[in-house]
Amino acid sequence: MDSDIIIIGAGPAGLSFARILADTGVQITLLEKQPEKILAKPDYDGREIALTHLSHRLMSETGMWGKISPKDISLIKDAKVLNGDLDKPLFFDHTKSGKENLGFMISNHHIRRAAYEVCKPYKNIKLLTEKEVSAVETNEVGGTVTFKDGKKLSAKLIIAADSRFSATRRMMGISTDMRDFGRMCIVCKVKLDRDHDDTAYECFFYDRTLAVLPLNGRYCSVVITIDSKDAHLVLDQSPKEFGAELTKRMEGRFGNMTLDTKLFPYPLVGTFADRFYANRYALIGDAAVGMHPVTAHGFNFGLRGAHTLAMEIKKFHDLGLDIGSEEILRRYSETHRAATLPLYLGTNALVGLYTKTTPLAKLARKALLAVGQHLPPAKRIIMNQLTEAAS
Repeated sequence: MDSDIIIIGAGPAGLSFARILADTGVQITLLEKQPEKILAKPDYDGREIALTHLSHRLMSETGMWGKISPKDISLIKDAKVLNGDLDKPLFFDHTKSGKENLGFMISNHHIRRAAYEVCKPYKNIKLLTEKEVSAVETNEVGGTVTFKDGKKLSAKLIIAADSRFSATRRMMGISTDMRDFGRMCIVCKVKLDRDHDDTAYECFFYDRTLAVLPLNGRYCSVVITIDSKDAHLVLDQSPKEFGAELTKRMEGRFGNMTLDTKLFPYPLVGTFADRFYANRYALIGDAAVGMHPVTAHGFNFGLRGAHTLAMEIKKFHDLGLDIGSEEILRRYSETHRAATLPLYLGTNALVGLYTKTTPLAKLARKALLAVGQHLPPAKRIIMNQLTEAAS
C-alpha cells in the first residue's frame, strides 16, 4: 500500500479530516485538482460561512481557529426570521441559548487557508495537487485510485471529499438524492450606514429569500436566493441599483446599503447520498450531504462528519485493528445520517413552503412562524439545531 488513507479532495472537509487524524501517525495522501498555490492563498469567493458552536470547538481543537485573525471572525448574537414583510419576526435571542452568541461568521477563503496551513507541518500528510482521478476500485484489503495519466495509488481506505457532485461516488455505485431547486444563490458583501447589532435576518419575501448576516464593523454578508430564470433581475443591476433595492427591501433599517464586492452567483442543488460508505470507501463533506444554504449548515456538517469518522478510525487504530473495516464505516454512516437527515429533509420542506406564493402556502407560512413564536419548546429545538450549542 502507498498510504493508509487516500483522501480525494483537499477542500475544508478533506483537510480537516486529515488534520484530525494527523497525530495518529497514519499515512495520509491528499489528492487535489487545483494547484497548491490556490490552497495556500485562496481567492475571496463571496461566501461568508455561518459556524456553530460545535464547529468552533472542532476548529479550535485542530488549530484552524487560531490561524484566523480575530478581525476576520464576526459574531451572530441574535437572529430574526421574517415572512413576506418585516413585521412580527420570529426572534432568536442569544441569552436564551446559554451562550454569549448564537454563532460565528468567517469568510470561506479564510477557512480554506487555515485548513491547509494546519496540515502542512505534518510529515505523514502528503499533498498531491493538480491530480485528476479517473477511476476508483476497492477489494477486500484496500482501494486503488487511478489518475488520468494512468498512474495508480493504493491505500487501506479511500475517502471522497470531492464535492456534492462527487465523480468517485458514482464510480463506487452510491446513488444520491439530488434536488435541483431551480434557484440561484447570489452572495456579496455590503457596507451599511447603521449598526446591525450583530443580528442576522432571514427574510422570506414572496419573490425571493434574503439573508442579511452581520460582519465586523458596519458590514454584512447578503445572500439572495431567487428563481434561476429571474436571476438576471439581480445580476444585471448596477451597484447603485442593487444597493437602492436592498435598502428599500430592508425598509432602511441599516440606512443606505452599498455593494462592497462583486456579485457571486451559485446554482442551488441539494444532495444526500443514499449511503455514506461502500467497501473500504467513505463519503465526507458535501459528497455525503450537500445542504441548501438557508440553514447555513454546509461546512458545519462537513466538519462534524469528518470528526465522527476520524474518531471511529482512531479507536480502531489505537487497538491495532483494521482502519478500513466495514464496522468503522457503518458506524460512521449511521451516526452521521442520524445527525444530518432530519435537518436536510426539514430544510428542503421549509424551502419548498417558503418559496411558494399560493394563498394556502402563505397561510401555512404564517402558521409555522406562529408556532415558533408562541411555543418556547419548539423555538428551543430550532435554536439548538441551528447553533449546535449543546454539542
